[in-house]
Amino acid sequence: MYSKILIANDGSAGAARALDAAIELARRLRSSLDMVCVEELPRFPTSVDEVVEEEAEAKKMFDEIILTSRKQAKAARVKLEAHVIPGHAVSSIVEFVEREKFDLLVVGFMGHSALYNRLIGSTTDRLVELAPCKVLVVK
Repeated sequence: MYSKILIANDGSAGAARALDAAIELARRLRSSLDMVCVEELPRFPTSVDEVVEEEAEAKKMFDEIILTSRKQAKAARVKLEAHVIPGHAVSSIVEFVEREKFDLLVVGFMGHSALYNRLIGSTTDRLVELAPCKVLVVK
């Protein structure tokens, strides 16, 4: 059914629920499981030092997410390959899915108000719309 599954993980509670589902699905289907974390760089950095500082903070955060996720996958006897990529979440994830030819993208749902979703939209909504593969949204 799905041979290559990708979980997008930003460290949120929704992403944690999505990781649970992705690990279970990969285990049942004996699929490969990859995880992507997007290091969002400042849109308008004021200095090189600001970029370096934000990269260091993101690396620390993502190192913890990756370590925890790998332990969880290992406990379920699933190998998890982790990737940290720079850029903006939606476009970077869509490009990664296209380049690596994933069959399924698993993302967490983060509830926002109806007004927020109408005015701004959500990363999840945009991934559902733009991803070139099937998308599983986990609540």
